[in-house]
Amino acid sequence: MFTLKCPTCGAESKFSFVDNSYEGPRRCWKCRGTFRLKIDNNVLVYCNPIPEEEFTKVQELYDLRNKFKKQPDD
Repeated sequence: MFTLKCPTCGAESKFSFVDNSYEGPRRCWKCRGTFRLKIDNNVLVYCNPIPEEEFTKVQELYDLRNKFKKQPDD
């Protein structure tokens, strides 16, 4: 489990990943600040604040990428 501290308000968020890595948009649950972040092997690489408009665009691209990821055969 990874703990991220919001650079704006200091609120902590905990989440986990399948492969211990994540790159994409994130919104703080407390202050609603928007960020673009990258976590590699459970290590924070960057967490940059972004405007709401950019967050929306990044979120749409992230969702589209995930939609077309190759799914394992059942």
